Amino acid sequence: MEIQTESASDFSQRMAKAYMYGALSFVAIGIAWAAVFIIMGWWLVVGMDLIIVALGGVIYFSMRKGHLRFGVFLAQVGLLLVAITMGILLDVPTAEYPRVVHIYLLSLASLGYLNYQREKSNIQLLIIVICLLAFIVLSCAPLASPYVLQMPDLLRTVGTWANATMATIILAASVHAIHSELVRKDKDSRRLMSALWNKEFKLVFQPQVDKSRKIIGAEALIRWHHPDKGEISPASFIPQAEQLDLMPDIGKWVLEEGCTVLKSWEQNPKLQHMNLSLNVSAKQLMHDEFEENLKKILNRTGVNPERLTLEITESVLVTGFEIARTKLATLNELGITVALDDFGTGYSSLSYLRQLPVQHVKIDRSFVRDASLNDGSKTFVKNLVQLCNDLGQNVVAEGVETEEQHKLLCEFGASDFQGYLYGKPTDLENFESQNLA
Repeated sequence: MEIQTESASDFSQRMAKAYMYGALSFVAIGIAWAAVFIIMGWWLVVGMDLIIVALGGVIYFSMRKGHLRFGVFLAQVGLLLVAITMGILLDVPTAEYPRVVHIYLLSLASLGYLNYQREKSNIQLLIIVICLLAFIVLSCAPLASPYVLQMPDLLRTVGTWANATMATIILAASVHAIHSELVRKDKDSRRLMSALWNKEFKLVFQPQVDKSRKIIGAEALIRWHHPDKGEISPASFIPQAEQLDLMPDIGKWVLEEGCTVLKSWEQNPKLQHMNLSLNVSAKQLMHDEFEENLKKILNRTGVNPERLTLEITESVLVTGFEIARTKLATLNELGITVALDDFGTGYSSLSYLRQLPVQHVKIDRSFVRDASLNDGSKTFVKNLVQLCNDLGQNVVAEGVETEEQHKLLCEFGASDFQGYLYGKPTDLENFESQNLA
C-alpha cells in the first residue's frame, strides 16, 4: 500500500502538470499576440510569436508523453532565448516605458532551482547562472539595437503591464512551489526518521540458491510497516530517503539488523553455512563515516565478515569512481564480499568489471527474462556470464521465475540464483521455518 507522502515520481508528475499548463498558457498568449501583430502587419514579430506557440506545443506533448527531462530542458532553454530576444528587440527601455520582460528570467531561475532540488545536475546549475546573468545585463543595460521595433504607445503600455503581471505571477508561483517543496521535505524527513526511531522498518529475506537449488543464503530487503498504512514498498520511500540524505542512517540500521541476524545464524548448527546479502546505497557508501560505522557494527555483533555480502548498484560509479574503488577495497580487506547489483542497467562498462574489487556480479532480471525469449538475448547473456567468469567473478542470476531460465543460466555458467522460482521475500521467522527446516 502506498503512503500518502509524495514519492519522487509523484513530484515529477506535479512538475509535469505545472509545465504542461504553463506551456498551454504560452500557446494561448502566443496566438493572441500573433493575431495582434498580423493586424499590424509586423510579420517578423508574428514569426517570433509562432515560434513561442510551437515551443509551447512541443513542451506540452513532451510532458504528456512522459519525456519529463526533455520537456523541462526545452522549456528552460527555449524560454531563456525568447526572453533575451524579446528584451533586445521588443522591450528596450525608454523614458516612458521600463523593460519588464527580463523578470521572466528570475522566474526561470527559480524554476531551475526547483528542478535542481528534484534532480541535481551541472547543466541545471549552468542554466540558473545564465538566467541570473542575463537578468542583471537586461536590468542594467539598454542594449540599443538598430533592429529594435518601435511599438505604438497603447500596445507598449498593454504589453508592459501584461508581461510584468504574468512574470510576477509565475515568480510568485515558483516561490510558493519552492516553499511547498521545502515543507514537504521537512515533513517527509520527520516521518522517515520517526519510522526509524519507532522501529517501523523491518527486513524480509529472499533465498539465494546454488545450481542444485540448495539454499546458500539470502538477500535482506527493507520494508516499512506503517502503523496505519500497513506494509510500504521500498519503491515508495527509498527515493525520498535518498533525496533527503537519510540513507546513511537507514542503511546503518540495515547493516546493524542484518549483522545481528547473520550472527544468530552462525550460532545455529543448521544455519551456520548461510550467507547474507545487504544492499548499500551510493550515498551510504560514499559517506565519510561508512567504513568506521561498519567496523563498529562488525565488532559489536561479532559476526564473521566472510559470510557477509554488500551489494552496490552501478549508480555508485558516477559519484566518484576512484573513491568508490578505494572503499570497496577496504571492504575486501575486512573479509566482506562485494557484489555489483543490477549489472547492465545503468552506468556499467567492461572496464568497471576489471577495475572494481567485486567478487559477485548480479545479472539484472531483465537480462534473465530476455535470455529465454530470443536467440540474440540468449547469446548476449551467455557471453556476459562467460566474461564475468573469465574475470574471476561469480555470477548471480536475479529474477529467475521459470525452470527454463534456471536451466539456461546454469548452462551459461551462473553460480548462484535468486527469484520467485525459489521463494519470495518473507519475514525472518517464515524464512527460517520454511526454507531451513
